[in-house]
Amino acid sequence: MTGRTGTRPLGGLRRALEREDVPPGSWIQNAGGSAALGLKTLGQLVTPGLSWRTEFIRQYVFAFQVTLIPAAIVCFVVGFSTIGIQGGSIAASFGAIDRISAAAPVAFLRELGPLLTAAIVAGTIGATITAELGARIIRQEIEALEILGINPVRNLILPRVVGLCLWMPVLALLTFWAGIAGTFCAAVLLYDATIEAFFSQLLTLTNFIDLWGSVVKLTLFGAIIGIVSAYKGLQVGGGAEGVGKAVNESVVACLVVIGVVTLVYTQLFQAFFPEVNFGG
Repeated sequence: MTGRTGTRPLGGLRRALEREDVPPGSWIQNAGGSAALGLKTLGQLVTPGLSWRTEFIRQYVFAFQVTLIPAAIVCFVVGFSTIGIQGGSIAASFGAIDRISAAAPVAFLRELGPLLTAAIVAGTIGATITAELGARIIRQEIEALEILGINPVRNLILPRVVGLCLWMPVLALLTFWAGIAGTFCAAVLLYDATIEAFFSQLLTLTNFIDLWGSVVKLTLFGAIIGIVSAYKGLQVGGGAEGVGKAVNESVVACLVVIGVVTLVYTQLFQAFFPEVNFGG
């Protein structure tokens, strides 16, 4: 009797893991499916031929048009309000308002900037990828491409993933200056900081390691958003309602994965480059 009682929790756990519609089984299914799709995309990337370059250019331009202005506005507002006003009030109380300019590049290069950029891209481009591929699944276009001998991973998913990988670092660097501009406006206009003092302290806590670390992180974020969004789009079922549900799940999944990756990446980055903890 005791043996049977002891096996019931294990049996319940096994059934929960085997179910693909509820956690944690759905998490394992999604993680495995996304990893498999990522390997397929990597395989197509190293395969000779650039038949996907036209679609890549179209996706890159589309990402530029959709994300640049919203991301710049968000980073400017965050730089003005969070770092400029709130951080400036603390710095001004110690008579060191010029020091606030050194904190802004650290925030926008290491953590705040990449997270804001990733959230905006996941909510716009990621949702678009999921909706577009989901609609193609419902119309059976993906199946038709496979019948015609056209690889959907190479011609539909690869250009979108590569486009995000190359656009995300560029977007982050552009929005970096938008955030710096917001901090500058708050420090100069509200706390009477001098322009010379602001720019003289601007890069005292950052160096090229921070820059390249941010570029690598944003490239990784682009791959994550592209692959997760594409996987969710390929799993759509149930008509238009299924597409809407997949879009919501895609954005949430991207943000969760990015949060986990950020935690691991930051720990590894500071472990391998401890000098960044002391301003270079």
